[in-house]
Amino acid sequence: MKLYADRPARRCLQFLADLLALLWIVFWVKAALALHDAVAAAGASGTTIAGVGDAVDERMAEAAEAARGVPLAGDALAVPLNGVGDAGASLGDAGRSLHESVASSALVLGWMTALLPVIVALGTWLPARLRWIRQASAARDAGKLSGPARERVLALRALASVSPARLAAVHEDPVQAWHTDDRAAVQALAGLELRRLGLRPPRPPKA
Repeated sequence: MKLYADRPARRCLQFLADLLALLWIVFWVKAALALHDAVAAAGASGTTIAGVGDAVDERMAEAAEAARGVPLAGDALAVPLNGVGDAGASLGDAGRSLHESVASSALVLGWMTALLPVIVALGTWLPARLRWIRQASAARDAGKLSGPARERVLALRALASVSPARLAAVHEDPVQAWHTDDRAAVQALAGLELRRLGLRPPRPPKA
């Protein structure tokens, strides 16, 4: 597998693009984690509210139980205490609901913050990168062929990949030149394909 070009300028650009793509992904993943933590921290108040409500409910339940021991007026005294306890229980439920809602929101926001930029990066940088790797690997494999066959394979790839203007600069009818095996035109077309990919001519296989 050919990962980087042979020519220094093209190789430097490829390495820089890979580095920028990696930094872009790392940046947005870290931003997503920071946003998740910040939003989740805001939901900590829900836990505090739930704790206060549960404590009020528990204490009022104990007080109501003690009030029932008062002769004659015990039940009457317990009623308002139970009412306060019920309010505390409702407050505890509201705090837990707030905490769960904020936690869910933090998770969704975190994923959205990370996924959207990463998908954009992978959808633009990665396909072009993989396409170059595939084409460069195929051009390198062509180096295993004999000289004329190697040049014809590279020239054929140039006919499918290089712009018409650059093909016309080589020969007025590059397709016909390839079919008739015009050696000068085929060599020039093969050179176009290698330059397009930033590759040097492959070494001929050892005898």
